[in-house]
Amino acid sequence: MSNVLSAYSKQQQIEEIAKYIPHERILRNEPMAAHTTFRVGGCADVFVEIDAIAELEKLCLVLGDNFYLIGNGSNVLVSDSGIRGIVLHLSKAFSAISAEGECLVCEAGASLAAVAKAAYENGLSGFEFASGIPGSLGGAVVMNAGAYDGEIRQVIEWVKLMTPDGKIVQKSNEEMHFSYRHSILKEERLIVLAAAIRLKSSDPAQIKVKMEDLAQRRREKQPLEYPSAGSTFKRPEGYFAAKLIQDAGLSGFSIGGACVSSKHCGFVINTGNATANDIYLLIKEVQKRVMEYAGVRLEPEVLFLGDFGSER
Repeated sequence: MSNVLSAYSKQQQIEEIAKYIPHERILRNEPMAAHTTFRVGGCADVFVEIDAIAELEKLCLVLGDNFYLIGNGSNVLVSDSGIRGIVLHLSKAFSAISAEGECLVCEAGASLAAVAKAAYENGLSGFEFASGIPGSLGGAVVMNAGAYDGEIRQVIEWVKLMTPDGKIVQKSNEEMHFSYRHSILKEERLIVLAAAIRLKSSDPAQIKVKMEDLAQRRREKQPLEYPSAGSTFKRPEGYFAAKLIQDAGLSGFSIGGACVSSKHCGFVINTGNATANDIYLLIKEVQKRVMEYAGVRLEPEVLFLGDFGSER
């Protein structure tokens, strides 16, 4: 997002937004804690619920790059000071899923759990790995989300995108330039609208068994009872982030209400009263101590939104 908008220009843009979006879907000073899985963060100056592609197209033209776009909020940390600008949120209207043979065509707002459920109901295997990832398809495509040796890039056939000028384009799997926790969307400002998931026909009973097995493994090994953003750090080449953190003696280490989970050291969790600053400082301290212990830099999977400059 570009520089902070002045009050005057922001008001002008709100007036422009109101030409295309009903006032009840334009929220002022909206608490971002209600829209992120960490359950922390200050308010966004303006929070806009988008219900249709035509609305998104108009706002892209009106706002340029002066906005943040969020989906399920499962991979972001919003600062305690909030977001000085405009946040666009794709509503449940962007969650349609349809089966076309061995392919599921899914809109960006569909949760990964819903996509996995639709795959099971249609006797399609290959998406079980993502059934417990707490995010939406759009965000998963952006970061090539993965778990249990599976990644989004393994099942994507094509992705439908919106360009900054509101045009709709389609890119193949190869054109998305997927790599570990990365896609072309990390460099190009394109918005995911939908994607085709190519799977294989299989016995629904076997699919269900695999999904239940993975769910059980998650319950046993991950701190699902606490707010978090899932795995906090990317896997360093040749290492496992959780083992590095544990070996550095950081299991259970906390700052304020933020804690390195003793159940799975790869998770930074909100024990109930954490601030965004607690989580941010804990992430930085974990990075520092692992570097001192093992000489390995841990890179966060979490995206930091807002101003953390005064909180370092």
